[in-house]
Amino acid sequence: MSESVPRLELLLFLRRVQQQQLEQTDRWIAAEEQRAASVARAARVVPPADPGFVVSHGIGQDRRPFEVHVGDCRMAKRTQPVPPVEARRLLGEGVEACQFCRPDSELGML
Repeated sequence: MSESVPRLELLLFLRRVQQQQLEQTDRWIAAEEQRAASVARAARVVPPADPGFVVSHGIGQDRRPFEVHVGDCRMAKRTQPVPPVEARRLLGEGVEACQFCRPDSELGML
C-alpha cells in the first residue's frame, strides 16, 4: 500500500500530525504555566505586620498580663498585641518587662 502513495504525501501527512501534536503540547505547557503561576500567587506568604509590643498572659481563669515584650521577641508566649501607649501603661503599673528584649528601653522608659 505504501508503494501506491507517493513518499512526499506521506511526509506531508506526517508533518501535519506532528504539527497538531506540537500545538497540543504548547496548549498543555500554557495551561501548566497558568496553573503554576496561580499556585505561586496563592502560596505567596505575606509576613504579618510587626505588632510593635505584645503582652504575655497567665494561664487559667485569671489570665492577667505578667510580662511586656517587643513584638518579635522569641521569649513571648500566650501573647496579645498592644499599642505602645498600652505597653507603657502596663509597665508603669508594675507588669514586668522582658529581660531579653527590653521593651522598657525600646519605649524610652529607662
